[in-house]
Amino acid sequence: MAEQSTLTRADLCEAVHEEVGLSRQECSSMVERTLDLIVESLERGETVKLSGFGVFQVREKRARMGRNPKTGEPAAINPRRVISFRASQIMKSKVHDAAVEA
Repeated sequence: MAEQSTLTRADLCEAVHEEVGLSRQECSSMVERTLDLIVESLERGETVKLSGFGVFQVREKRARMGRNPKTGEPAAINPRRVISFRASQIMKSKVHDAAVEA
């Protein structure tokens, strides 16, 4: 199995710097602002759709009864908002094709 690595904000900034040719500071500001806009939209409960990438959605989860897995005792789970991501068909296809080639 291939070694796993993580793409970080710094990696994104560096990739933008190499591709666009702006200063590293400008590229860092662009990446940070883009991520901030996504977060701000999700905070307002809006859906964020990035064509060819996927859709981020905020879902409301209702209150419910669960159980403590350690003791088995019932426990109330409060209502909350969660973020879900659904990859586009284009992304799914690219990831699948890359896995088949590896």
